[in-house]
Amino acid sequence: MLIEAASIMAVGGAGALLAGTRPNSSVFGPVVRDGLRGPFLYLTLDDGPNPEWTERILETLHSRSVPATFFMIGQLVRRFPAVARAVVEAAQEIGNHTHDHPNLVRQAPSDVRRQIDDAHRAIVDETGHTPKMFRPPYGRQTPLVRLALRRWGYVVVGWRVSARDFERPGADVIRRRIRDQLRPGAILLLHDGDPRNLSGDRGQTASALPGIIQDAQAAGYAFRPLSELLERSVGVPPQPPSGNANSGP
Repeated sequence: MLIEAASIMAVGGAGALLAGTRPNSSVFGPVVRDGLRGPFLYLTLDDGPNPEWTERILETLHSRSVPATFFMIGQLVRRFPAVARAVVEAAQEIGNHTHDHPNLVRQAPSDVRRQIDDAHRAIVDETGHTPKMFRPPYGRQTPLVRLALRRWGYVVVGWRVSARDFERPGADVIRRRIRDQLRPGAILLLHDGDPRNLSGDRGQTASALPGIIQDAQAAGYAFRPLSELLERSVGVPPQPPSGNANSGP
């Protein structure tokens, strides 16, 4: 109730609160959901790192010179630090996805801050990388989330295209769902981990990814780093590569 009361006071009514807590809503502040209006796509993966699936996905990205942003769970970064470091060493980007993936709309102010702060520190401690991008779980946020983000200067990133790969409908379905929704500048959402099951199976996503990349490139799209988009749209400097892998096409 504390979080709801604060939100209602901030936006002036329960109707605005409801609208503001919908996935990817910008009622409480800017949310980057699309990229440049050109033949560009931005690949993102949530809920890792995972020692099996994140590493397999990294191999696919490296072999095809495709950049991606991994929105990581702080407690999984602590549990699998070598995998988190491998993402940075592969010159891929990392964003904050909270410490253990709660619905922030239901959290007290102190818990909201802890979720963001603990994940931030985990990423910095274990990888040496300072994240600049934040994605709230389920895409849901409140004014208290925005306040907690100010400390770190985060940009909130949503998505335009989701395969709902967490449903595990099959690799072919995941690939088709992405292909059918492709549009210029779209931010794509996939998952390389499962915050509720450390051994959660993301094999279908990993299997679908080569076909997703193939379909997008055949349609004339190029994958670009998300930080490049943020630099152009909101003035956030790009994240410097930490490894030797090619970070873009």
